[in-house]
Amino acid sequence: MDTTVIKQDAEEKMQMTIEFLQETFSRIRAGRANTHILDGIRVDYYGSTVPLSNVATVTTPDARTILVQPWEKSMLKVVEKAIMDSDVGITPENNGEVIRLGIPPLTEERRKQLVKQTKQEAEDAKISIRGARREGMDEVKKAVKDGLPEDAGKTAEDDLQKIHDKYIKQVDDLFVDKEKEILTV
Repeated sequence: MDTTVIKQDAEEKMQMTIEFLQETFSRIRAGRANTHILDGIRVDYYGSTVPLSNVATVTTPDARTILVQPWEKSMLKVVEKAIMDSDVGITPENNGEVIRLGIPPLTEERRKQLVKQTKQEAEDAKISIRGARREGMDEVKKAVKDGLPEDAGKTAEDDLQKIHDKYIKQVDDLFVDKEKEILTV
């Protein structure tokens, strides 16, 4: 068996782990306004219940505000009531044209919780990367048993270790960046 295939498979798994970690980190919000917190809100629109995004434009003009602008002025009160009835936990401010949601700053305790959660996600990613390396190493050892020259096997194992180290460093860098984002007040 060719060792390049083994290395490519391992690297592909590690790359998928990094992509998953980036996606997970993007969902951990560091006290900034995020339109996704309103995704679950449903509004009564002419007799049917529809997602908020179907009746209004939802934007974030700055880091601490979410702006909801209904397309029809008659929907303003309905949208406001739907937000108040939801589990978002933020009281909307209605000025007659748009609805503003002020995002409160995170407490120090909440920031520490988020850093802890982020660290756990990073650790899970490292475990996954190590698993991909272990699988690759096992395949190389099996290939050596099946007739691959030992020096080629050793070279493949060294290459797998280098790939592993590269991805572990990426996880560490992602964690440091996210931690800095969370702790920045």
